[in-house]
Amino acid sequence: MPTPLRLGLAGLGTVGVGVIRMLASHSDLLSARAGRKIEMIAVSARSRTKDRGVDLSGFTFEDDPISLACRDDIDVFVELIGGEDGPAKAAVDAALNAGKHVVTANKAMLAIHGQSLAEKAERAHVELRFEAAVAGGIPVIKALTEGLAGNQISRVMGVMNGTCNYILTRMENEGVSYNEVFADAQALGYLEADPNLDVGGIDAGHKLALLSAISFGTKVNFSGVELEGIQRISITDIEQARDMGFRIKLLGVAQITGRGLEQRMQPCLVPASSALGQLENAANMVVLEGDAVGRVVLRGAGAGEGPTTSAVMSDVIDIARGFRRFTFGQPASSLKDIQAAQVSAAAAFYLRLTLKDAPGALAKITRALADAGVSIDRMRQYGHENTAAPVLMVTHKTTRAELNHALQGISDTGVTLDEPVAIRIEDV
Repeated sequence: MPTPLRLGLAGLGTVGVGVIRMLASHSDLLSARAGRKIEMIAVSARSRTKDRGVDLSGFTFEDDPISLACRDDIDVFVELIGGEDGPAKAAVDAALNAGKHVVTANKAMLAIHGQSLAEKAERAHVELRFEAAVAGGIPVIKALTEGLAGNQISRVMGVMNGTCNYILTRMENEGVSYNEVFADAQALGYLEADPNLDVGGIDAGHKLALLSAISFGTKVNFSGVELEGIQRISITDIEQARDMGFRIKLLGVAQITGRGLEQRMQPCLVPASSALGQLENAANMVVLEGDAVGRVVLRGAGAGEGPTTSAVMSDVIDIARGFRRFTFGQPASSLKDIQAAQVSAAAAFYLRLTLKDAPGALAKITRALADAGVSIDRMRQYGHENTAAPVLMVTHKTTRAELNHALQGISDTGVTLDEPVAIRIEDV
């Protein structure tokens, strides 16, 4: 009879408790699928006494996650603490140094330290797995490293933050403001302790950087991700997008071009009839494009106890089965340094401007656009608000560089009352 696979779990939040529950409720199923028993030996968290709704009496409790990571009686260290540095990073380092396999859901840590941790894991001949770090219960890491391993990936894109999708969906469906939905999301516990990680696109940017590394064989480069959050999206933007047959999504896109690696996470207009356009509430979707397989669309729950626990246990079961693979799908030493590149492909853009209600203001705006080589496809002025004149435009296809030139020219006119909102209309 094979020996059991012994786990040490650091972090008893929602997902950590989910792992405990799954091991208890699915013990026989997990053993059958893994070919050996999977046992929890010890746990670690900030509080020993907190009631978490599960029985922890059968496990040794370690106050220090580093001590847990170094225990002789565990084979796999499961890190669910979170944070790019601090106790999580120190404990993962300790586990790898001690020759333990590591399973983590920590996208921030991997987006910053993924290369060095992958190198350390491979030197120690142990696994560093992170299915739960990207898109919750969607098995996108497995899809890229296993099912699509024979493909040259040309583009990765998707909606990778369920909280942002929830906010944008509710704004559209209920006609309520960003601030109202943000407050509800915070009250429901959907937002990170630092909400900007969600609404600022940082959390989703971490995930995109990890997918890029696997897809294109490059070192993780989170600093090369162009980030823009959803904080400035208004009901007006959402209604106008809908009238044109679009929906607004926080969309991540990564691809290799002749200029380098483009990675961007930003609000975009996508066709309402597309798979991405139909994505509702807190769901995630990742679209992978390969030379042999074509387009693969993966959709599912992007967060929460069940989906994330499912992803954690998929990695644990692989280790129990003896499956081995490189952290990012190929040896860490072979991952390429590549220059970060700003997006160069032309696209149409939606613009919202608030102008001073003064003669000649609109003429100055159209002149600034023309001087930058940006032409207008359609334009609408609507309901003046005291001394403000809101204007909506859709441009013909143009590059972001040309648009930025135009936006600077618009700013220089002195006729705008606030910073223009510019949203790319994405070809999906």
